[in-house]
Amino acid sequence: MIPAIILFALTYVLMLIFGKYRPIIALTSGIIFIATGMLPLKEIIPAIDFNVLLMIAGTMGLVALFIESKMPSLLADLIMERVPNIMMAAVALSLFAGIISAFVDNVATVLMIAPVALEICKKLHTNPVPFIIGIAVASNLQGAATLVGDTTAIMLGSALDMTFMDFFWYQGKPSIFFAVELGAVLSALILAFIFRRARAPIPKATERTKVEDYVPSILLVGVIVLLILASFAPDGWNLPAEINGLLCCGVLLIGLVYSFFKKKNASAIVTPLKSIDFETLGLLLGLFLMIGGISNMGVIDKLATLLAQTGGGNVFLLYTIIVWGSVLISAFIDNIPYVATMIPVIGGIATALNIDPTVLYFGLLSGATLGGNITPIGASANITGIGILRHEGYTVQNKDFFKIGIPFTLAAIIPAYLYVWLLYGV
Repeated sequence: MIPAIILFALTYVLMLIFGKYRPIIALTSGIIFIATGMLPLKEIIPAIDFNVLLMIAGTMGLVALFIESKMPSLLADLIMERVPNIMMAAVALSLFAGIISAFVDNVATVLMIAPVALEICKKLHTNPVPFIIGIAVASNLQGAATLVGDTTAIMLGSALDMTFMDFFWYQGKPSIFFAVELGAVLSALILAFIFRRARAPIPKATERTKVEDYVPSILLVGVIVLLILASFAPDGWNLPAEINGLLCCGVLLIGLVYSFFKKKNASAIVTPLKSIDFETLGLLLGLFLMIGGISNMGVIDKLATLLAQTGGGNVFLLYTIIVWGSVLISAFIDNIPYVATMIPVIGGIATALNIDPTVLYFGLLSGATLGGNITPIGASANITGIGILRHEGYTVQNKDFFKIGIPFTLAAIIPAYLYVWLLYGV
């Protein structure tokens, strides 16, 4: 176990120091995990989240068609008409991304909203880095708001046998949705404070951009609808675990066929495929292998057990440790395997103490969801946003991310921490 922890920690340190080489560092570490046997060959495929990889690849290709249609430019014009300055534009985009992310996967949300932000920044001749970071962290936050917002929310809903509406009203009380929205309001104020000097007025365009083709926009909206519908599919349908990724790639295929028949040349297919950021996919692949390695070595199980034991029999102390421990752990470890490990642990604690596990489960969800916003490699949405910026020629320094991610996380988690305890713990 110790060698796995050392390799994992060293890899993260190197990725934070050498941001430009993160994909190479992560993949190299993943290979070492495999070569040393810490990640057995039979565990390689289960460790890789193909759903996320397929979803990113498919949506990136669709977004390329979306950008080519000039719809992002039109949406940028519409937003710029309605906000007075750059600060309000940044806050509005983050809130918009959050609303969509409550119903659609965080990564897909970032991929859909980022082109609009980039267009606005191009028109205003301003740095898009803080805009995209704001969109990514807002998307991560809202993933816990509804049953369909994120994989961790789905897992929690399954553990507590919750319906979609239970996320709004549960046990006769306002549920986790309102805890997330309270955090969203305060974190929006934090973003406004961070952008407080960006008061330059937004010039109003004399003429709106004309969209040349509405089909890519229809396909992108179609993906959103399909992702929402898939989240409501009954368990009896036995949909594959990669259903979201398959839907995104399937719609991309439709888009490529449409584009080919429209343009009648190979570039109609090649150009969108070239827009897929394989560096981002490589980084995620390496991270999946690393996490699979430490999971196989029992590191995540040990962390979960330590969290539970430290709290003893004091429910408030247990709740506090679970929330803030989850924030810290999920800043470096993907929250899906961590939450999957912690759910049965919390169930066992609740049984041993003869208490309702709701407060501990809600604390786990809020802490694990928001912790990924602390570091640039703490969540897939962050990695995707940084990949988009890199593709546009922008380098994201760690300090650029920390400046937004850390205060945003604190502003979101503190009210959620208090809210959940006051309603479900007291």
